[in-house]
Amino acid sequence: MKVSKEELIAVLSQFNPWWRGEAVPDLPKWRRAAFRELHTWTTHPPAPRAVLLSGARQIGKTTLMLQAVDSVLRAGTPPGNVLYATFDHPLLKLAGIDAVLDAWREREPKAEGLEYLFLDEAQFIREWGTWVKLQVDFQKSRRIAFTGSAMPLVEAGQESGVGRWHTIRLTTLSFYEYLQIKNLTLPPLPKIKSLRDLFDWPQADFYRVTELAAPYVGHFHEYLVRGGFPQTAQVESITQAQRLLREDIIDKVLKRDMTALFGVRRVLDLEHTFLYLCMHDGGLLDMVDLCSNLEVKRATAQNFIELLESTHLIYRLPPFGYGKDVLRARFKIYLADAAIAPAVMLKGKSILEDPGALGVATETAVFKHLFARYYAQNVRFTYWRGKKDREVDLVAEVDGQIIPFEVKYRAQHTGARELKGLVELCELKKITRGYVVTKSLDDFGLMTGMPQSGETATQIMRIPAPLLCYWMGGSELNQTEVQD
Repeated sequence: MKVSKEELIAVLSQFNPWWRGEAVPDLPKWRRAAFRELHTWTTHPPAPRAVLLSGARQIGKTTLMLQAVDSVLRAGTPPGNVLYATFDHPLLKLAGIDAVLDAWREREPKAEGLEYLFLDEAQFIREWGTWVKLQVDFQKSRRIAFTGSAMPLVEAGQESGVGRWHTIRLTTLSFYEYLQIKNLTLPPLPKIKSLRDLFDWPQADFYRVTELAAPYVGHFHEYLVRGGFPQTAQVESITQAQRLLREDIIDKVLKRDMTALFGVRRVLDLEHTFLYLCMHDGGLLDMVDLCSNLEVKRATAQNFIELLESTHLIYRLPPFGYGKDVLRARFKIYLADAAIAPAVMLKGKSILEDPGALGVATETAVFKHLFARYYAQNVRFTYWRGKKDREVDLVAEVDGQIIPFEVKYRAQHTGARELKGLVELCELKKITRGYVVTKSLDDFGLMTGMPQSGETATQIMRIPAPLLCYWMGGSELNQTEVQD
């Protein structure tokens, strides 16, 4: 079936109101931290590459892309040299990229200067990898940004796409971004360049920030149950926010995207697998138990888990170490957002009265913030397990350093007795700095009385979870710094 050029022009004209002299509609004033990186790669790319925005559904990729459109238009780019097209539109998907470009140029003749192509849902472009490769190699006057589900995109076009695009991976909103989108007025917190700065603070600074941060705690707990998706962050009711999240995850990702992108037929088994993972968020994945409970074969369950990771609904953490021991060991599973499990399991705000569930949600949020901050800098995230099943929740390996994070989201004050796994790992690997993520704002500052052995003195910093997530997600932190 062939789509007429007139029909394509009509669709493209709707998506590109600037061709008629109109502004980009309904853009929020706030910008995500990733906008800076997208703007750089769009306007002054460090290398001749396209840029790929990847992330879960409803995470804000399209909004970020349209903000980039608005930015290049405000910089003086002729409106006819800017194209936005989304390939989940049935006519554009059917017509294909070449017909879309032909219709664009019939509607808007090229003006002098660079051309900017912003392509949404690029996974629906036929032979998209080859097309991007040819564009980057031979169309030097074009800048291309595209969105999609990154893992299937990258895997499908890995061979042809090496060195042809730069990937910006979006997570759900950070706590800092959540506060910005809610437009809340709160006492300003001090800026830090790195978590390492805290080790140089005088005790008076910890007392001062403890008082300033008091209004942030309630908003942090609401953030955990409402979620970091822009749409759910802005609706009034938490019940409605969780319903929207549940519909987007179950109905659109599991039932529609999995079928369209991967040809999944056993949707009910896939849904049951995801529900199982929601019940075990932050835990070690027991494949034997999963397969037994769901009555699915191991290969099927493994395939489902890889698909869920591909669509950015889960993260998998390997154990610390390398070699055969790691290959045989179990992965740790985190959901993409702390609010997903409560929404899918219809728990509402009840997790706030359940210390165990609240601790799991906090650990999930902490991991997401650390991952979002450092993934682009080739940081390897793992968990550690030592003697007597002692554990450390998160271990970041960066520039030859090992930086452990233990989450103790509990009412009691955190002491050395509760940190036997962290102490053991620091002694074993001669680690000089570690972090404990705490619940109470009073549980903030450098720990004293830590056991020391040998020549290595380990310093442990306690940081309340709202503060860590605020600073990790904040624009104040130097985006290029690779420090703990």
